[in-house]
Formats: sequence, C-alpha cells, structure tokens
Amino acid sequence: MKKRLIALLLVFSLIACTGMSQRQQTGTAVGSVGGAGVGAVIGGAYAGNTGAWIGGLIGAGLGGLAGYQVASYMDRQEADLNAALAESRAYNRASIERDRENTDILLATFKGDVFFDFDSAAVKSGGFTEIDRVTPVLQKYNHTAIQVEGHTDAVGSEHYNQQLSERRAAAVQNMLIQRGIDPKRIRSVGFGESQPVSSNNAVNRRVTLRIIPLVDGSSA
Repeated sequence: MKKRLIALLLVFSLIACTGMSQRQQTGTAVGSVGGAGVGAVIGGAYAGNTGAWIGGLIGAGLGGLAGYQVASYMDRQEADLNAALAESRAYNRASIERDRENTDILLATFKGDVFFDFDSAAVKSGGFTEIDRVTPVLQKYNHTAIQVEGHTDAVGSEHYNQQLSERRAAAVQNMLIQRGIDPKRIRSVGFGESQPVSSNNAVNRRVTLRIIPLVDGSSA
C-alpha cells in the first residue's frame, strides 16, 4: 500500500510540477497531501508509529511549511548543521547526510563512544559538547520533528542491546529538551543491534538525529 501511495503521489506531482527541479517536485508532492497522510509518507518506513506521530504533530499545528518550501528549508538547515559540526566531522565524530528514501530528511549521526562509555547510558562530556553544537540549529529550524535513534553493536544479548539503545536514545532526547527544544517535536527510539552499517563494532555504536520536515498540506 505504501508503494502504491508513493507511486500515485509521484505521478500527480510530475503532472503538476513540469519544469520544476527534482527537489522542488519532491517538496510539492509532500505538501499536496495533508495531515496524517504526510506523516505516513514521510515517516512510515521508520520505527513503530512514526508516521502517525508526524501526522499528529502536523494536525496539532506544529509545523507550517508549505510543500514548495521544504527543499530549500532543509537545504539551509543542512548547511547550518554542517557549519556547526565542522570540527566534529573533521575528527570523524559526526556526519550529516540525507535519508536515502526521502532526501528531505536529514540524518545527523554521532559516534557512540563520543556520547557513552561501554555498557552505559550516562552521557559523557563529549556528548554534551556535540548536543550544544546542534541545539541552536534545531531551535532555529523549528518546523521539524526530531527522532533520536540509538544503535548498539552485536556484543551481548539482543534483548540487552535493545534496552541499552532505548536508554541511550532517551538520554539524548532529555538533553535536547533540557536545552529548550519543544518536547512535542522529539521522540526517542532504540534499534539495538538490528541495523548494523559496518562489520566494525565501533561504527555500529552510534546515535542518530533523524530530522523530519513538518508540512502543512493545506498551505501548499
């Protein structure tokens, strides 16, 4: 069903948006659907009821971006995040990239050992530094939702790693809230060892901020 919905959206957007850039078409397609439907398209591929969560935020009025504004808004946010994390990226502590399934979603990923000691969910001083770098950008671009995602390596039991990843994601979520980010914009999710990106355990231990644009379909 999700694939059919996305296919229909793409068809309608191509018909309506002839002459636009590919990024502009993406924004218009997203903006043409409203409310929970937008949440389902943007968030449906991710943990649990992410789509419903995003849709609920839009329905509650936390958002306001028209579809055609999304691409440029997220471009500016990406540039500001890259500037804020320039030193961290230089030392391979953080990275900024686009989600492969929806390029209007930003992924700010941090090495796990910068934030946490082994077998701990207590945030280290390095984690405080990284959060302090990105908080002003997240405050500035407040028409986004932030899903904090915790990941572990495969050392230890699957059940234990799942719980550890959830505690770590919640710890980062709480840090953002303490620094003034609207709690409604943030949720935390643990993936445990289920989403490895490398054969290197150190690379798999990570925290990602999935930054999702909130779109008001009625203003597209």
